[in-house]
Amino acid sequence: MGQSLVRLSTHITFSTKYRQPLIDPAIEAELHAYLGAVCNAMECQSIKVGGYTDHVHILCFLSKKVALMDLLEEVKKRSSKWIKTKGEAYENFYWQNGYGAFSVNSSELEVVIRYIENQHAHHQKKTFQDEFRGFLKKYNVEYDERYVWD
Repeated sequence: MGQSLVRLSTHITFSTKYRQPLIDPAIEAELHAYLGAVCNAMECQSIKVGGYTDHVHILCFLSKKVALMDLLEEVKKRSSKWIKTKGEAYENFYWQNGYGAFSVNSSELEVVIRYIENQHAHHQKKTFQDEFRGFLKKYNVEYDERYVWD
């Protein structure tokens, strides 16, 4: 085959350090736009970015040129540095060390987009921890609860 053709839809989620509610309405939309811009700059086309006060969700197409861990390293590093420029309220902003990344079938993209759009309503009933455990169960990911949270 003469060329490499790739379309990997990926749903990524990670929280603030210790799940602190640091993503407030004053910064939320701008942060989500920034996260999407970092993905796009790394040739990982952003589809939808959203989240809640203590975590974010990124739906993107993973580039054939970028390893997932490299994308996450850059997204977290750049956005953490950027948000600290937004005022004293964010000077102690950090992301958790880990993340979750799950493949999404092309036929399910709209479902995931709506899910990300409805994070505020969703989290009136469920914590990020419960949400993340649900993803791990849905995707049959084995884990040790002692090492998931930071």
